[in-house]
Formats: sequence, C-alpha cells, structure tokens
Amino acid sequence: MDRRLFLSLIAGCAAWPLMARAVVRPPTALRRLRLVNAHTGETFDGAYRNDNGPIPRVLDELCIFFRDHHSGEKTQIDVGVIDFLADVLDAVGEIRATVLSAYRTAETNAMLARTTFGVAEHSQHIVGRALDVSLESRLSDAMTRARAMHRGGVGSHSGFIHIDTGPIRNWTLDEVGLDNLLILDNRELGLDGTSRVLLGRSWRPLSVTQQLTFQHQLARAEFLTRTRGFRLNP
Repeated sequence: MDRRLFLSLIAGCAAWPLMARAVVRPPTALRRLRLVNAHTGETFDGAYRNDNGPIPRVLDELCIFFRDHHSGEKTQIDVGVIDFLADVLDAVGEIRATVLSAYRTAETNAMLARTTFGVAEHSQHIVGRALDVSLESRLSDAMTRARAMHRGGVGSHSGFIHIDTGPIRNWTLDEVGLDNLLILDNRELGLDGTSRVLLGRSWRPLSVTQQLTFQHQLARAEFLTRTRGFRLNP
C-alpha cells in the first residue's frame, strides 16, 4: 500500500471520534424568558443563558428591567432567581410572566413595610434575590411546582406568587386571612378580616390600640419564615 495513502487513512480514523462527537453534540442550551414589567410597561423577550452560562450583556439588560421602579435604582440580580422563574414557567407550560416586583432599595422596602400588609422588613428583594410575578394561567399549579423544587422562599398571594433564593420556606397570603402563619402564645393565630384574632378555637376582639399595634407588628415582622414565638405587645 502507498505509504502516503496509509498515513492519510490512519489520520482519518484518529479524527473520526472527534467528528462524531461534533455531529451528535446537542444544540446550544438557550434559556429564554418572555416578561413584561407591570409598572413600566417594558418587555423582555429573549435568551439570558446559553451553554456557556449566563450571557453578561443580557443580564445587564435584565438588571435594568428588574430595577426599583420607585427610585430607578438597579442592582445585580441573582441569576439563580431568574433560573428559578424559568424553571417554574417550564414546569407549568407557561411562556411568559408579568413582573410585579423585583429589586427594591432599602428605602423603598421600608416604605412598603409601613404601607403594605405582608412586606418583610429584611426582604430578599433588597438584595436582588426575589421576584413577584403573575401568570396568565395555572398560578396555583406554579406555586405548587415552585415549592416542590425546594430552592428558596415561595409565597402564594392573591393574584401572584413570590419566589426567592433565600432560605427554604413557604407561606400563603390572601384576602381571607393568615391562618397557620403566626403563632401567639403557642397557639395558631388567624384573622377574619375585621377586628378579631383567632386564638385556639375562640375569636378575641381587639381594641383600637391593639389593632394598630397588631397591624404594625405584622407588617414589619419576618413572619413569612414561620418564625415561632411571635408576641403581641399592646
């Protein structure tokens, strides 16, 4: 056999495994999101991650998209919470979400804690690790799937869900009340939406002063982590 032909055949055989791997290699693993910001009307539609990891240019765009709409300030958003959202959407077959809240400055969060029921004083929103989103459908299913992932905090609210990459914990806030969220004197505490609290099996009316104090403490407490030992100090 001609020596040059023999060497060319050997070289071709040596290269074959590399060529085979190149042929069967899966396509670039793009992670895509379709989002709308409920407060600014801005939209995002595109890939934020490929097989090399997060795309820096796109993450910079998302940091602007997820900015504090009250102050206009932005921060570095945790790519983990973006992945969390993408996985939840994939799990329920949704392709888009509406963002209600993302990054908050400490000042914005403090203002919301004073004026909005259920805002945690040390919220994960402050460090860019939380998203509040609504979906076109299957919101309850999305909450269930998110909790099953055990990746951080998942809160179910009226019309939206909260996800974050903080400690694993779950809570539910709706227009009915806060049953099973708070503990008072080692007993589950609930609200009926008026001026009474449920202690054990009986409803206890609150004075005006107690109502104001109670609501103030609820708005500022980190009850979302199901912390035990909550006390009412009228």
